Amino acid sequence: MTGSCIFIDADACPVKDEAYKVARRYGLKVFVVSNSFIMVPREPLIEQVVVDAGPDIADDWIAEQSLPGDIVVTADIPLAERALKAGALVIGPTGRPFTQDSIGSALASRAVGEHLRSIGAVTRGPAPFGPADRSRFLSALDEAVHRAKRLAR
Repeated sequence: MTGSCIFIDADACPVKDEAYKVARRYGLKVFVVSNSFIMVPREPLIEQVVVDAGPDIADDWIAEQSLPGDIVVTADIPLAERALKAGALVIGPTGRPFTQDSIGSALASRAVGEHLRSIGAVTRGPAPFGPADRSRFLSALDEAVHRAKRLAR
């Protein structure tokens, strides 16, 4: 069975409105998953899912619900890996797609960064989110929808 939904890891997602726009264009259901209430449009295709507070509770819900052909929007690399294993297409808010080929290096980079921070090293963190990121995300999400539709055939 294949999916046809967009799951948004919403707590710190800067591209929710862009995801809604693409979902409306293609008639896709959107699940906006967070640990607390977030304003979402009152539309039949957009559903807010508020999970219990706690580490990885929203991630667990998304990973358990996503199916092959679904699209997951997240910056969380471990969640991206879990969603890929479920067969979902995964895109970061900057438009960077996570793939089976790229997830290993993303996990390794994350582990190195965590190690450096744990020993007191000062790391830069992510670059500021900008208009080019928003545009890249819209393009990547549109492309993912087309890929998901091909998978559903």
